Amino acid sequence: MIYLRSGIFNFLVYALIPVIGILGLPFAIYSRKGAYEVMRTYSRTILWLMKVICGTGYEIRGPRPEHEIVLAAKHQSFIDMVIIILSVPSARYVFKRELLYAPFLGLYAKRIGCVPVRRGKKGAAVRSMVDGILLQQRLHGPGQTIIFPQGTRVAPAVRAPYKIGVWKIVDTIQVPCVPTATNAGLFWGRNTFLRYPGTMVMEFLEPIPAGLEADPFMELLEERIETASDALNAEAGFPKGRFADKTA
Repeated sequence: MIYLRSGIFNFLVYALIPVIGILGLPFAIYSRKGAYEVMRTYSRTILWLMKVICGTGYEIRGPRPEHEIVLAAKHQSFIDMVIIILSVPSARYVFKRELLYAPFLGLYAKRIGCVPVRRGKKGAAVRSMVDGILLQQRLHGPGQTIIFPQGTRVAPAVRAPYKIGVWKIVDTIQVPCVPTATNAGLFWGRNTFLRYPGTMVMEFLEPIPAGLEADPFMELLEERIETASDALNAEAGFPKGRFADKTA
């Protein structure tokens, strides 16, 4: 039954992108706020379908960021982005440039002020990212800059290096950084077909103030995110139980 439920849900996830994307185009063209509302409509729909079809709910813990911050999030699943955009008022994602060419996703990402990054030389990529964020600040004012500091989706309990770009952003725009933990990969895993029942958790942690040097900042960021994510994994029964051989 889990294969059937997962198949139906996965089909709807992708089938609804052009449907909602096309229906929402007049609102997105009219205003940036309209683009946000279309993206949130899609996000609410996906989370509702996941609950109804797969038995998977979600929970937000910690104070939801509302002011100008950098949100550095653990990235385990596509669903991370869906939950985050419903949790903050003005999300601006830092994302790989190739996604600009994804149907509808790229159009809406540009409309809300997301910052594409061309992968390549490390220094050039970081400078381009910071310049893009500063430009969006001038165009649209304060917002929540969302970055996945490991640069890619990482399976639960798998360690991957944290990239220095997140510190460079915080050091440049001088706003607090909110580390964010999750266990979403246990339910919607990286490169997996199945969607498991349970409760995904996104947890906003204690902010890290601007002004720290790179090394202590990166150490503190990684320690907070990994410790909290491991605790959420353990709370959900990982690595014991059915998740142990299906998500790593």
